[in-house]
Order: sequence, then structure tokens, then C-alpha cells
Amino acid sequence: RCGVSNLSSQWFRAHEAPFNSSLLPSAGRSVYSGPAVVTHAGYISVEKQTPQDDNAQETDCHVDNADGNNNNNNRRKTVCPGAGEHPLQYNYTFWYSRRTPSRPASSLSYEQNIRQIGTVASVEQFWRFYSHLVRPGDLSGHSDFHLFKEGIKPMWEDESNRSGGKWIIRLRKGLASRFWENIILAMLGEQFMVGEEICGAVVSIRFQEDILSIWNRTSNDQTTTSRIRDTLRRVLNLPANTIMEYKTHNDSLRDNSSFRNTKISV
Repeated sequence: RCGVSNLSSQWFRAHEAPFNSSLLPSAGRSVYSGPAVVTHAGYISVEKQTPQDDNAQETDCHVDNADGNNNNNNRRKTVCPGAGEHPLQYNYTFWYSRRTPSRPASSLSYEQNIRQIGTVASVEQFWRFYSHLVRPGDLSGHSDFHLFKEGIKPMWEDESNRSGGKWIIRLRKGLASRFWENIILAMLGEQFMVGEEICGAVVSIRFQEDILSIWNRTSNDQTTTSRIRDTLRRVLNLPANTIMEYKTHNDSLRDNSSFRNTKISV
């Protein structure tokens, strides 16, 4: 199917739905407040607003490989573009996680804390969904948004991630929403030009700073990691002296930390 490698971020922006600040959720409510969703046993996918006669065609595109125990973490769905929509090169899933910093983290507790909040397959579905999401800068506490290719969990142990790593950019407070939007538009628009190496992106809201990271499959591929770094500098318009950090997921597993003991790149 066709992708969006020929579509620029400017095209994405031209089709952006306006964000209604009244949709920001209060404490205890979902981070997603839009009406255009269909819920399947806790899994949310964007509803296609297409004529009735298109529904049968799209039904064939939904694939459910659940394990039979209604386990959402093992669920894999394929959401198709609606009629006349512009397909993304890959389907992407939004995730949300939040935890109490004082509690020790473990793989099990982390997996229990992450929640799938939606999957999109086209440019139009992305903007329809994204316009109803809380902006990262409006999140509180120790919270993360993740946007990963469908079928890849935002976990170090996932088969697609375990040989990889991530580039890390630390931001002063107030910049997270704009930088997050820029990085995910670049990812959806295939601007990194590294084939299937990109797994996903994360924005992490913390008390003293916010952190952006982009995950790739192969940490020991210096050419690929360098290209990702250089593309990040370009799409985020980073100053030449910006400090960027890289950390392999194996190192994260060893020290049980996402952002400590990183390798510095200037």
C-alpha cells in the first residue's frame, strides 16, 4: 500500500484539526476525550466515518490475534484507512503510562501501567485522534505518551526493541508539546529514511524536566543511529551544541533505568 514518504510535515499541518482546550480531561479521566472511537474489550481504535457500504470492505481488514484470554497486551489489530484517506506507511498505536516515582519499578509493574489508547492507519485518522489527546505539557506528575508501530510494545523486552536503543533529548519545561508534535510528524512522514529501524517515540513528563526519546531496532548499527541523530537535529531545529544521549535497551535492563548512565553525543 502507498505510504506517506512523499507527504511532508507541512501537509500534515495543513490537515490538522483544531484542538479544543475544553476537551482536556480533569484528574482521574482518560487522556483521550474524543467521541470518534470504537472500544473492543478495552482496546480503542479510531472509528472511520465512511458511508455504510464501505463498512463491509473495512471489516475484512480487522485482524484479531488475541490469545483467547482477552489479554489486551497480547492483542494485535490491524486498523485500515477509510475510503479516500491517505494511508500511513505503518499503523501506529498511542500508549499512555503513569506511575508513582517513589515506588520501585519492575518490568511487570511497568507492563501493568501502560495502556493502549488508540491505533491509526491514515493521516486523517491521526489528526482526528490527536486533536482529542491532552498535550504532553498539560500532563502532570510522572507521565509518558508513547507512539509505536502497531504490534510493538513500548518496552525494552519487546522482540523488536531488545537489540536496539534510543536517542534522548532533555527539554526544559514548556517545550514538550511542540517538540513531541514535531518528532511524531517526522516519524509518521518517514523523514528518518532508515527503513524499518524506527520503532517509536516517547515523551516523558517529569518534575524538573521533560524528555523526548526515539527508539530504534539495532543499537550497534552506527550508520543508522547517526542518521537518526542527524534527522532529529534537523526536524527539531536543535542548536549545533545541543547535547544528545544514546542508551541501549540492554543497558537499561541492566541498571533498570531509562535515562541514567547514557552515552553523550554533541
